[in-house]
Amino acid sequence: MNAQSNDRVAVIDVGSNSVRLVVFDGAARSPAYFFNEKVLAGLGAGLGQSGHLHPEGRRRAMAALRRFAALLERLRPARVMTIATAAVRDAADGPEFCAQVLAETGLELTVASGPEEGRLSAQGVLLGWPEAEGMVCDIGGASLELAQISGGQVLAAETAPLGPLPLMEFEGAPRALRQRIKRDMARLRSNFSGPVPRLFLVGGSWRAVARLDMARRNYPLHVLHEYERPTADILRIANWISHQEPAHLATLTDTSLERLRLLPTAALVLKQLLDALAPGTVAFSSYGIREGMLYEAMPPDVRALDPLIEACRYTESQNARFPGFGDALFDWLQNLFGDLPADDVRLMRAACLLHDTTWRAHPDYRADMCFEAVTRANMGGVDHAGRLFLAVANRARYKNDGSAVDDHPAIALLPAERVKLATSIGRAMRLGAMLGGAHPDTLPDTELQLKAGQLRLVLRGGAQELMGEVVERRLNGLNTALGLDLPAMLDIQAKD
Repeated sequence: MNAQSNDRVAVIDVGSNSVRLVVFDGAARSPAYFFNEKVLAGLGAGLGQSGHLHPEGRRRAMAALRRFAALLERLRPARVMTIATAAVRDAADGPEFCAQVLAETGLELTVASGPEEGRLSAQGVLLGWPEAEGMVCDIGGASLELAQISGGQVLAAETAPLGPLPLMEFEGAPRALRQRIKRDMARLRSNFSGPVPRLFLVGGSWRAVARLDMARRNYPLHVLHEYERPTADILRIANWISHQEPAHLATLTDTSLERLRLLPTAALVLKQLLDALAPGTVAFSSYGIREGMLYEAMPPDVRALDPLIEACRYTESQNARFPGFGDALFDWLQNLFGDLPADDVRLMRAACLLHDTTWRAHPDYRADMCFEAVTRANMGGVDHAGRLFLAVANRARYKNDGSAVDDHPAIALLPAERVKLATSIGRAMRLGAMLGGAHPDTLPDTELQLKAGQLRLVLRGGAQELMGEVVERRLNGLNTALGLDLPAMLDIQAKD
């Protein structure tokens, strides 16, 4: 049975390296993380040599699962989903471990096959990128999965024992290890045909690579999801990581040392992956197998929704003074900006939905808090340039000073013409919000017009009572942002 959109969904993921509990706040189109806890148990350490789960890893995993079961009794989600991946799947004592988990916690672990693991990870990517085209690579502790996605579907998925834990146990020379990785990667690649326009990387080791790349570049927007780089740049960082000691890497990132110990080996795999796939670009995804399981719980009509718009709509419903004004404001702006490209119209809608979500902050800090909240928000379906566009628009909605955005280091990532457009939308939102007190019922008798190079604010009938000095000032601020030569004009009309 599918979970309803207002029901909490819990996912327990027993991986080769980590054991995690995530409770999502409903099967909503954009995931909200109600609770999230991870233990790096190392269940699959030594599996290649012993054929069994690591004894200490097993103890730590069981302790974590007992705690998770106790938490679930208190959190009472509507649905609990479980998955165990490569270590439990491949270990001789995997079935015994599952039986122990069931006996001691009441949790029945679902052991996924390799292709099933890849399919679920790819679904997680589709949750954030509904129109994604290319390949998904999920690296865990013991295995690596590849999946091909196109047209909103997972076309195929395969697996190989290319996780860092078994590779670190390889007893041959470094050259022999590289050759083995290359052979296994080539066999994996042979299951898929065609070019790879985009490679989506899923998993903790890949996210650690992204963090290190950001640190070395001094990248000003610290958001892992949809961080995207040219393939050549990712190849360079992978080559660099493969020659570093974990202790040195720890000086550059807050990633745990347990994770960093895996990273030089994971970087060797990444180099061969890039060579085998030759992707156009590489994007990092914070969504993976757990989000893929959430995707399965979604009704089809929820899957069809836009993740960005739904995330913004949810934020408005929780934080705005008058939820619903965002849609009214978006409609009100159509005369000025309705002829923009579809992608920009979508961003404008998202900005309107977010326009009033930091109103509780002190007025002196509201603009800055809005900027930070938007750039760091848990939102899918928007790349880093889109995040910055939304942040600039909403900061301009709160502040009329152009320097309010110019002094933020992340703005350098956005071309000047995009900053200007976002600022213009923000100024228009600022006018609309002040004109009607951000209430949905106050805009129908008002209209913004741009005719013959002149901006007009039309007030009909009783709406003329909304006129005031602050409204005039904000109208003129919008006129300046649009770069119009003619002064803005007020047009007072009797209501028909």
